Amino acid sequence: MTHRTLDYTKDFLKELRTLPPKHFKQVVSKVLALTDEPFPADAKLLQGYADLWRVDSGEYRIVYTATNARVEIIIAGKRNDDEVYRKLARKL
Repeated sequence: MTHRTLDYTKDFLKELRTLPPKHFKQVVSKVLALTDEPFPADAKLLQGYADLWRVDSGEYRIVYTATNARVEIIIAGKRNDDEVYRKLARKL
């Protein structure tokens, strides 16, 4: 099992700080699991992006990139609205 380096953006960290404790634990747990398995069964390649993936963690969607050596968390947000994608479009 390869353990990858974990990087994250300021936007992700800012969103993470606003989460209630239960959701915080869920998202952090999923993010840490991505360092061992960056493409779990529920991971999907984002349409329109060559190297961006998304996974769900409870009520939240996590957008990230991954290579053999590194996982970078780009952004996270509620999965039942499109705000996470609007934030992503502004960031890129």
